[in-house]
Amino acid sequence: MEALTVSEILQATGGRLLGDYPLSVAVTEVDTDSRAMHPESLFVPLVGENFDGHRYLDQALDTGALGCLTQREPENLRPDRFYILVRDTMTALGDLARAYRMKFDLQVVGVTGSVGKTTTKDMIASVLARKYRVLKTQGNFNNNIGLPKTLFRLDRSHQIAVVEMGMNHEGEIDYLTRIARPDVAVITNIGDAHIENLGSRQNTLQAKAEIFNGLKKGGIAVLNGDDPLLRLLEDRLIHPILWCGEGEEDDFRCLDIREGKGDNMILRACTPAGQLETEIHCLGRHLYHAALAAAAVGSHFGLSNEEIAAGINDFTPTKMRMDILRCKQGVTVLNDTYNANPQSMRAAVDVLAKYSGAQRVAVLGDMLELGELGSVLHESVGRFVGASGIDCLITVGQLGASIARGARDAGMTEVYERPDKEEAKVVLDQVLQPGSVFLCKASRGMRFEEIVDYIKRVTEDK
Repeated sequence: MEALTVSEILQATGGRLLGDYPLSVAVTEVDTDSRAMHPESLFVPLVGENFDGHRYLDQALDTGALGCLTQREPENLRPDRFYILVRDTMTALGDLARAYRMKFDLQVVGVTGSVGKTTTKDMIASVLARKYRVLKTQGNFNNNIGLPKTLFRLDRSHQIAVVEMGMNHEGEIDYLTRIARPDVAVITNIGDAHIENLGSRQNTLQAKAEIFNGLKKGGIAVLNGDDPLLRLLEDRLIHPILWCGEGEEDDFRCLDIREGKGDNMILRACTPAGQLETEIHCLGRHLYHAALAAAAVGSHFGLSNEEIAAGINDFTPTKMRMDILRCKQGVTVLNDTYNANPQSMRAAVDVLAKYSGAQRVAVLGDMLELGELGSVLHESVGRFVGASGIDCLITVGQLGASIARGARDAGMTEVYERPDKEEAKVVLDQVLQPGSVFLCKASRGMRFEEIVDYIKRVTEDK
């Protein structure tokens, strides 16, 4: 992070300096965790329903923070530290991140969507890294806290930032895009994720389209041409659109994607610069969407098809996102436990169905934040599982039971329905055999990595 003076912090946040402190003093880190303070840090105490960072204000200042933002005036002020009073620390964090981002003459790519944001962000960054110095969101630091923290990692060496923007409610993408001010806006798709809060896919479209509210003049949109809802934006946007999909009219078109040797896919695509062929070191036909988006962004920034192909080939998936784990006794685990929604669940099951092994077992749990549609959407996934041709299904959780019901309705016979992970482990002991392939997937709140760890441990013990 480059230095931010007290004067710049005051200007960015609209805050008021408490006491007497030199305005030229600068911080070189901004953090919301009182345990992560270093010399020259600025501590931002956040306030939520069940926490209040102001409780740790003194601790942060004692352990290294040079100063802090605060929405309550402390009773005692340390003369060797600065205090800036703001109306709301969360808002001030975003305001400061926006001001910091605008200090740099660089391009920003913003990525949002219901499914595949992190994979698409990582693949875009991998492509752009063939030519530029790139900063990207780590993991899925994609909310109103994570995005500012990502931007505070910028320094003068960076030429492009690729940032992920997530949301649960209307207005959140609007807030994030006005902080990041992207030059390129990417929407991966419109699905059922967070439909509990948004009510419908149409509302999800409106919420995701908020990314254009912060898109800079002269910016472009990169959209999934296979998504019928995103196609509705064609006549609504003032910005140029690069379409990516399988349609003949798409600017970046998937001609063929097939399994290669080992755990990878071979993509052949058509671009405005000609045909492109590359390997994707991950499994799943749906990955062509991320690859085409990366190709479109790379092309916009002047990369050749050869550079784009090499960048896609360099891509490494984030942990717990279709990680392929080779365990003892020839057992394979497809660890896709980071999160889940109906679209990503079907894509993962499709990967499992194409695997060869002694048996193919799906261990699936609840998909959260689907609201009143939860049971129906889980049943629809179950019917997909039942028709996929895999050998065995183990479901976990109350909503997981609806997956089991849908699979049985589709004619699947080896279905085990269990209320929690502990009972599911008992079933795993019964069904596990050498050469098996397991898919483990559920929403983050289910903590399905425990299932993965259990399979690894059992294969070592037997």
